[in-house]
Amino acid sequence: MPMSLTRPHVPVAPGGDHPCGYLHSVETGAAVDGPGMRVVLFLSGCLFRCSYCHNPDTWKLHNGRLVTLDEAVAEVSPYARFLKRSGGVTLSGGEPLMQAAFAGALLRRLKDEFGLHCALDTQGFLHADVDDDWFDPVDLVLLDIKHSDPDAYQRLVGQPLQPTLDFARRLVRLGKSMWIRYVLVPGVTDGAADIDRLGEFLVSLGSAVERVEVLPFHQLGASKWESLDMDYPLADTPVPTAEQTDAARKRFAAYGLTVY
Repeated sequence: MPMSLTRPHVPVAPGGDHPCGYLHSVETGAAVDGPGMRVVLFLSGCLFRCSYCHNPDTWKLHNGRLVTLDEAVAEVSPYARFLKRSGGVTLSGGEPLMQAAFAGALLRRLKDEFGLHCALDTQGFLHADVDDDWFDPVDLVLLDIKHSDPDAYQRLVGQPLQPTLDFARRLVRLGKSMWIRYVLVPGVTDGAADIDRLGEFLVSLGSAVERVEVLPFHQLGASKWESLDMDYPLADTPVPTAEQTDAARKRFAAYGLTVY
């Protein structure tokens, strides 16, 4: 059964109209979360329960620290001049759309005050909760499509696939660029038919899909599951070999997609 879609309450900053938000962590000097060097702000809270999640500590909203919009902007401002020349900022999680009001206000501030390239790392499940203009500051969406088969997707993450596919089509309508992220898990997401199904869908999105990133599954998050006293469902799953990863990339590339 899908989890409730009730959005948790996030308070407003005292004496103001701007929302506060729960910020899990900040990474500076990131080089794999969009073009160039970036600051990545990880917001806490996520409706998904991905079997291979390497950040289960971000699932609960209150696992982050409560910050005002000004405090979140201050995390980026020391690097803004460098970032404008060399990269940008990425909003990740958790799932940023769990805190849509805060995330949207933060993206607008970063765009308006610093002129930064802004990327959104999301699975897009909650996109229907926000209006089109919410995406105005967003230059790039790192869209995580975790499986192409609806039943397998539901088993893997605990939520339906269709909202994510609808979000991808919405981004095409809005003229937004996408980098598709696909985690390659042996025996779970590496099936030829599953890759072909996703390849066909991505081709239908046209030039909006700038690239596909095939990300090999790893076991680096296992210790976090253990520290949270949670059973890790993929504890015995091997990491993909170089040959398996190369085969998946070639299969996507056969559809004319740019693949990394």
